[in-house]
Amino acid sequence: MAPFATFIECDIGNPASVNNAFAELKEEISVIDMLINNVGVGAIGSIEDAKEDDWQRVLIINVVGTSRVSAAALSFWRMSKSASIVNVCSIASTAGLPKRAIYSASKCSIMSLTLAMAADRIKDGIRVNCVSPGTADTPWVSPLLSQAADPIAERIALEARQPMGRLVSAAEVARAIVYLANSEQSSTTGTVLAVDGGVYGVRLPK
Repeated sequence: MAPFATFIECDIGNPASVNNAFAELKEEISVIDMLINNVGVGAIGSIEDAKEDDWQRVLIINVVGTSRVSAAALSFWRMSKSASIVNVCSIASTAGLPKRAIYSASKCSIMSLTLAMAADRIKDGIRVNCVSPGTADTPWVSPLLSQAADPIAERIALEARQPMGRLVSAAEVARAIVYLANSEQSSTTGTVLAVDGGVYGVRLPK
């Protein structure tokens, strides 16, 4: 029986690593129907706190890395009958969050990049969309909370920031990605789908 999945290690912040990964992939397959650019590193702080290394690391991985991988996959997509790219954005792209200057800039770039890619690739039959999650309850949250003076209070604040009063689950984000990637959504491109507990569009009375 053929393996269910093949894992190829790749540092998307490194052009040579991406090229090597796709060369290895080409030995296994000739068509890619879906690409999910689910990547993100963060940095805490305002622009006054930001270090040059933080800007370089976050933008190179989050933005340039997403573009680099998408470009490397183009030759595989052109042979697909239902090619789809889904980028993972964030509410940080549309809501001003304190102490998230660099991360917010990178995710806003992902949203704009998604729309530009959708326009560039529509004639090739390649759909490009993105999911914009709220704060999700993933292992990435714990290290961020541990840096706060009061991690418990910080978690409560994160939950309260979303009108539904809880963090988004990883499964909810995954289902939104599957929805956008599905070939049956053949008219859906250039879409930003919020999975954020109401942060973007809901305002509750206090």
